[in-house]
Amino acid sequence: MDEESWLRVLKSCSDNLKSKSGPADENLKLGGLVALAVTFALCVAVADAQQPKKVARICYLGASNASTEAIFVKPFRERLREIGYVEEQNLTIEYRFPEGKVDRLPVLAAELVRLNCDVIVTTGAEAAAVAKKVIKTIPVVMAFGADAERRGIIASLAHPGGNITGLTSINTELNGKRLELLKEIIPKLSQVGYLWSPTNPDADYAVKETETVARYLRLGIQSLEVREPDDIERAFQAATKKRAGALMLEGSGLFAAQQTRILELAAKSRLPAIYPNTRYVEAGGLMTYGEDRSEMFRRAAEIVDQILKGTKPADIPVDRPKKFDFVINLKAAKQIGLTIPPEVLARASRIIK
Repeated sequence: MDEESWLRVLKSCSDNLKSKSGPADENLKLGGLVALAVTFALCVAVADAQQPKKVARICYLGASNASTEAIFVKPFRERLREIGYVEEQNLTIEYRFPEGKVDRLPVLAAELVRLNCDVIVTTGAEAAAVAKKVIKTIPVVMAFGADAERRGIIASLAHPGGNITGLTSINTELNGKRLELLKEIIPKLSQVGYLWSPTNPDADYAVKETETVARYLRLGIQSLEVREPDDIERAFQAATKKRAGALMLEGSGLFAAQQTRILELAAKSRLPAIYPNTRYVEAGGLMTYGEDRSEMFRRAAEIVDQILKGTKPADIPVDRPKKFDFVINLKAAKQIGLTIPPEVLARASRIIK
């Protein structure tokens, strides 16, 4: 309540008390004090009720499309409700998705800027990179995205500076573990098809690092570049022709938007595949080892709350993921005739049957 409103409340309460005053003994004086307290409380309640409540506007810049990102939007909204935000009461959320067309992200980001959002949440490396270029003043919270410090999106994890904070991914760093898991379920594995897209601004770094760790594991990497959706089927044909024994998928908004098609081609090619996050496996993919994205989105909601309450993004350290998922889909394994060793199953955080 502002100063002028408080003065009006105090004057109203004072006038009310004067109208009730007169000769009184100690008991009447005590009663008068009680009456004053009750009257003052009622006056404050009425005044507060007359103040317009601010509705926070959160804007969401996705990496792929609404259907594939629903699995992540859900924990984000749930955490906001737990904190005290109720949609259509004190919160609205505006969504924008590129629908697999990553080149649309700058246009979508500009749309959100014009909406005067209080906070913009981004998902994926592509959206975070666009936010750095397009969104200059509105606070931005990354729900996930490739190494933000190395790519210059933030100054440092501890002191991000500027208007961007949130969570940064370590997806590429996990590729070594993914290759190890493929070797465990396929002991004779010698070559892995690596599906990646240059639409991901971290692609060159990811390919280089993956090839390095593959040499250490004595595995050959077949680089399968995908620039647009029509390249996906050709990439699978190339993997089959060169006898790749398994497939690994890099994170990309393009791939997320083409999830169904990729899963169908993997099953048709009978290629054991490991994916960057759980949504592929829940939709029918074989397995994933990656960051617990649900936990990251819940944390993103908490950071949004901090910003809405006045904390500057520059003062909120950027988090790295602390929880990881290893999920296996036994139905998918059976579909391609693959038996997962018991010792591997025992380490899974979740098994889909």
